[in-house]
Amino acid sequence: MASTNETENLGESDTVKKLKHVGRKLLRCNVPVDELLELLDNLDLILSTVNQLPSEPIQEALVPSMKALISDELLRHTDEDVKISVTSCIAEITRITAPDTPYDDEQMKEIFNLMVAAFDKLSDISGHYYEKVLSILDNVAKIRLCLVMLDLECDNLIIEMFQHFLRIVRSNHLQDVIDSMELIMTLVLDESDEVSADLLRPLLDSLRKENQTISPTSWSLAE
Repeated sequence: MASTNETENLGESDTVKKLKHVGRKLLRCNVPVDELLELLDNLDLILSTVNQLPSEPIQEALVPSMKALISDELLRHTDEDVKISVTSCIAEITRITAPDTPYDDEQMKEIFNLMVAAFDKLSDISGHYYEKVLSILDNVAKIRLCLVMLDLECDNLIIEMFQHFLRIVRSNHLQDVIDSMELIMTLVLDESDEVSADLLRPLLDSLRKENQTISPTSWSLAE
């Protein structure tokens, strides 16, 4: 009977092999959209099983995928599903490398643009990419990526993110979704040296008395 360590080593070896295989294929990336989506789904699934502070072999095996995901061909892909899938994979990588960011400041700014754009899809609960967007939101909240947005002075993006949350949030969203939105907004407000009028405006708009009846969940989130 295999020991726990042997089982863990076998599992790690399998993960390393899978990461290298997918990474090599993504680096070519001159594949049809359907095949590309399948590769990204596969990568997303593998990454979701990798813990923070992974071993050196896993860190090395991550490199090809990390390079591929920020290539122009993937990061600026025109297909909406590919964009969401790429963003979801990058969100998993930022979770794995936290508290360090996996890319330089300019690349992170571009990634934050994709993440905030993805949050607009939270309104479509039945959308086929909804689960991926939830995963992005969860990672941004859990590893406090919004604070990196503050450090990089992504002020307009933060305002846009607040606007998305307050416009989209509904009573049929899971409580975990609402909690993640609330955590992100609270962290930003708590850690901001000065809260701008532009950032306060969407909050105050949502707190209008009539909004308590028209959109009570948004009113409650703003409160």
